[in-house]
Amino acid sequence: MTALTIRLPNSVHQKIKELAQRDAISVNQFIASAAAEKMASVMTLDYLKAEAAQGRRSDFTHYLSQVPDAPAPPGDEMP
Repeated sequence: MTALTIRLPNSVHQKIKELAQRDAISVNQFIASAAAEKMASVMTLDYLKAEAAQGRRSDFTHYLSQVPDAPAPPGDEMP
């Protein structure tokens, strides 16, 4: 495990302490969890961008053309 020193505004530190206490976890656990969530978010976005870059418009239009031209079921109409 690595130790990391960060500087936080007092107001942010206080709010983190309150939230960590509310969840019955340490400030370190709270910050580690927050960093992991942010990392997962960024990695997911990178993955989706890479997948989207491999898409082809012709495939999209092909599958879209397979959707029947029918009215929406009752209660599912657009406003």
